[in-house]
Amino acid sequence: MDFRKTVKYRLIDLGKSQKWLEDQVREKTGLYVDSSYLGKIYSGERNAPKVRAAICEILNVKME
Repeated sequence: MDFRKTVKYRLIDLGKSQKWLEDQVREKTGLYVDSSYLGKIYSGERNAPKVRAAICEILNVKME
């Protein structure tokens, strides 16, 4: 399953919004993250290992 789908499904499972995820990633990394930036990470347009790692940790998912 691709990263975008994994994140979206996990947010649904948790009953959380993407805005919540943006806030959590911002708090965890200290980096500015918005929906546009996350979209670029999901599509692979941006390679942001620190942000991807934070998302995986926050949502408790494993991705290669």
